[in-house]
Amino acid sequence: MPIPKAELHLHIEGTLEPELAFELAHRNGVDLPYADPEQLRAAYAFSDLQSFLDLYYQLMDVLRTEEDFTELAEAYLARAARDGVRHAEIFFDPQAHTARGVELDAVVRGLDRALSRSFERHGVSTKLIMCFLRDLPEASALATFDACRPYFGDVIAGIGLDSAEVGHRPAKFATVYRRAKEAGLRLVAHAGEEGGPDYVREALDLLGVERIDHGIRALEDPELVKRLAEERIPLTVCPFSNVRLRCVATLADHPLVAMLDAGLVATVNSDDPAYFGGYVEENFAGVRRALGLTDDQLRLLARNSFEASFLEDDERREALIAEVDAYRFP
Repeated sequence: MPIPKAELHLHIEGTLEPELAFELAHRNGVDLPYADPEQLRAAYAFSDLQSFLDLYYQLMDVLRTEEDFTELAEAYLARAARDGVRHAEIFFDPQAHTARGVELDAVVRGLDRALSRSFERHGVSTKLIMCFLRDLPEASALATFDACRPYFGDVIAGIGLDSAEVGHRPAKFATVYRRAKEAGLRLVAHAGEEGGPDYVREALDLLGVERIDHGIRALEDPELVKRLAEERIPLTVCPFSNVRLRCVATLADHPLVAMLDAGLVATVNSDDPAYFGGYVEENFAGVRRALGLTDDQLRLLARNSFEASFLEDDERREALIAEVDAYRFP
């Protein structure tokens, strides 16, 4: 069994495997511009974040019904359990679905049906985090925020910020983040993936986020690194994603070791695993090989994942960390 871990940076839409995409396309009468799953998988060659997003949103069109979202989430949770995931904090993009005419309730209830039974079925506890698309106006985020209010607390635990980063600064969303904090939601945001360290600083200072998603470019600013380390701000790093989207040239060039050496609370996650060539345990195995990580460094990454999580049960958190500390690698 792989080392116990939490996955904190996972877009549920990014777990749509080609085979399931074709199955849902057939079910919902959607024509895909690919002959078969193999041809679609061959299209997963991206030059940058935007080229990935173009395909990502195109394929999302096969998700139409509550059942589709349940099936998507259930497939991820079963896979996550096999990867040693014991807790998952899962992103979804409501605006990307309502813009296509899909009812918000179908999205949220479909996901919640799988998540609410996940611990019983798979031993994986979950949190659901709605992300706003940063290339849309804040007015759209505010409207989505208000529409999702009935789900706050019981179903939706927090908010995030994703999609095209450069040119869409965190400051753009200060109002919706203030309202989310007032509503008692947890706050995270993508920053420092393609945007520079100033995007990370802005997410901390103007949005008040508790966790930075990606954050690899924070290393360009020594003062920011010192702050992140001192304040124990977690970074949800996605190594395979960083390579596939050309943020890092190769896995061997990834700054993960430098992040750990600097005392940062770095975690390893899979981001959009169907598109980037691997789920979370494959990311762990990949950085272990490419970066020569020691067993102690791998345990630190797993321990960080539970410390950085929004788990409310401190007793369970400590028990999971104890499992990590006791884990012996094969």
